[in-house]
Amino acid sequence: MSKTNYTLVTEFILLGLTDTLELQIILFLLFFVIYTFTVLGNAGMIFLIRADPRLHTPMYFFLANLSFVDICYSSTITPKMVVDLLSEKKTISFAGCFLQLYFYIALATTECILFGLMAYDRYVAICNPLLYSLIMSRTVCLKMAAGAFTAGLLNSMVNTSYVSSLPYCRSNVIHHFFCDSPPLFKLSCSDTHLSESIFSTFAGVNMVGALLVIFISYSYILFSIFRIHSGEGRRKAFSTCASHLTAIILFYSTAIYTYLRPSSSYSLSQDKVASVFYTTVIPMLNPLVYSLRNKEVKSALRNVITRRKIPSFL
Repeated sequence: MSKTNYTLVTEFILLGLTDTLELQIILFLLFFVIYTFTVLGNAGMIFLIRADPRLHTPMYFFLANLSFVDICYSSTITPKMVVDLLSEKKTISFAGCFLQLYFYIALATTECILFGLMAYDRYVAICNPLLYSLIMSRTVCLKMAAGAFTAGLLNSMVNTSYVSSLPYCRSNVIHHFFCDSPPLFKLSCSDTHLSESIFSTFAGVNMVGALLVIFISYSYILFSIFRIHSGEGRRKAFSTCASHLTAIILFYSTAIYTYLRPSSSYSLSQDKVASVFYTTVIPMLNPLVYSLRNKEVKSALRNVITRRKIPSFL
């Protein structure tokens, strides 16, 4: 009976986005600026929501949680990617790789669920306004948010444990800029068809489940909006949902393309582009989407700026 010898992998090499030096410098500057705006924008959103009592509502409570997730989500991927762009040795330890994968899956799952909760919040606000404060009480919102984070952590624990237990012997070179499941499956010595199916099932359940909540919520919202006779009332109802729908489309379009398409159509270059978009660009865009189209956030920002300017005239 023959035995197969597996070489113990202690670290992985991340190939990154490009090996062209001039392009690496340009990308370093670009992603450094993007990451800076991501942290400042989302931290600023959290500060505004906490500072202005008018924003102490369930909608902005979930938005603050989304901003927190986006900061952590981007910080899991972008700093390592930025450093690697100027490093000759683009390595990550075995433990570091799966720790990055763990937090990435946990935060991505949490973000999916938060989008569903935000859609449900809008449904209650528009379709059941008289019961809104009762249904979406502070206790209920805290339990919902805690449930989203718990589900994300548990889902990631199952997936990461399964992927990290696979034998790796073909190579330690990851054709990506961070540790993600699809490129890691390519490095495994074993047959990964079952593993990929399980991973896709978990991803599908999370995405489709949240999308189902979003679809049902907005179906009821649309019916309610069309029953509003006032044109001003319709515009106000649409404006409260437009930002959320924009953020949903941006996030889910790239995530579904990356994780729910057939493995036979997997393309390293296309996957890198999609991954850059939803791991670095979307976390930066979310605070912009929610602030530029939101009068309450703009008003809160003006009030904060005004309060800071007043002492200078005294």
